[in-house]
Order: sequence, then structure tokens, then C-alpha cells
Amino acid sequence: MEVGEATVSMRSIPLMNERTRSGAVLLVRDVTDLRRGERALLTKDNTIREIHHRVKNNLQTVAALLRMQGRRLSDPTARAALDESVRRVSAIALVHETLSQADADAVEFDEVADRVVAMVSDLSPDVVVERTGQFGVLPGSIASSLALVVAELLQNALEHGLQDRGHGRITVTTERRGRRLQVCVIDDGAGLPAGFDPDRDAKLGLQIVQTLVRDDLKGSLSWEPGESGVGTTATIDLVVPGRAGQAVQAGD
Repeated sequence: MEVGEATVSMRSIPLMNERTRSGAVLLVRDVTDLRRGERALLTKDNTIREIHHRVKNNLQTVAALLRMQGRRLSDPTARAALDESVRRVSAIALVHETLSQADADAVEFDEVADRVVAMVSDLSPDVVVERTGQFGVLPGSIASSLALVVAELLQNALEHGLQDRGHGRITVTTERRGRRLQVCVIDDGAGLPAGFDPDRDAKLGLQIVQTLVRDDLKGSLSWEPGESGVGTTATIDLVVPGRAGQAVQAGD
């Protein structure tokens, strides 16, 4: 029962005398502080979701403006650079869209990964892009960075591994055990150039990947030739932030 700003809970316990009700005990508890805390928490959750929703809308507006600007450019190199920026912004927007619909600051990342895969697949219909394994639930604090990393690695495999052939296969494989997460992006393309050094030869996209993996994900990134020397495998290893006992879903 609420009266003004005060909230009390009431419970009646009947008193029986040989199956005859002779009275009752009425318990009254002041739960004003508890109810106020529940309301504050609900308001906070709604505010956070609204923030994610607005960030998503703003990012989509930025992506639309970049597309418009790209259509006005005649230089293919400049247009390609803007297209890459659009994909990066869109990958981050996917995470905020998911967070705006969630009940907590956590992301069902498999849904985000599938949409990133679909976004890259649209760039080259003759290249098959698929995903195996499960990411599970990831904290929102790393979801945006991981989405951007996966998008950049897929884009890199498409442009540098399979561009000359125009067809092939790219696979995103995931293995999660507790808080340990390993993500591999594998292509069957041209493979690594002779003497490839990621620290020396990385272009902007891979520089972004290296920075995000090192600084945001606190993980490691390695490169190696694919099976039988065909294609390239990029591997990300990281520890998902959180308590070891938290539910993982993908690795239970």
C-alpha cells in the first residue's frame, strides 16, 4: 500500500481457536526504501537502454551521411575509404542496437556476429562467408571492439586474400571455454605475402585491429598460413571480463 511517498506491505495471519477464527495478527512493514531502490534501478536500466538506442541512431545517421558523401566522389580510392568507414560505423551500431533491446549490459554476440557476416557477404556474392561455434553472452564493454575486429578481419580476407580470384570461402570459427575465447578468421585465398610482418606491413584496417585487440580486448592476435599452406588464418585469443563463475552459455 502506498500513501504519498511511503510504501508499506501488510500481511494478515488469522488466529484460530478450535477451528474458529478468534482474531488476527497484522504485520506491517515499511518498504519505502526498498521500493525507492527498485524504481531507481528500473529508471537506470531504461535510461541506459535509451542511451544505447540514441547512440545507435546517431551512428546510423553518420553512416548515411558518409554514404551520401561517397556517391559524390569520383575518385575510386576515396570512395573505397568512405565505404570502409561506413562498414566500421555500422558494425559498432549493431552492438548498440542489441544493447538497446537487452535487459543488462551484456550482448548475445552470436546475433551481432551473424549480422556482421551478412554485411560482409553482401560485398561479394561469389564468396561464401560462414560462421561456426558460439560466442555466447559478452559484456557490452568489449562487444563493440570485437564486432569491429571481426568485421575488419573479414574485410581484409575478402580484399587481400580473395580479391584476385573473386570467389572462395571465409570461415569464422569460435571456441569458448569458460572465460577463454578464441576466434579464427580463415580464408582459402592467396595466403600471406612473403616476409609479411604485421607490425611493419599492416595497413589502416589491420592497424585498427591490432590496436583494438591489444588495448580494448587485452588479447593477442596471430597470423599463420592455412591448412596445407593455402589461405590465411588470423587468430584472436582473449579472456572475457567477468567472474569465472558467470554463466557462459557457449562453453557450459
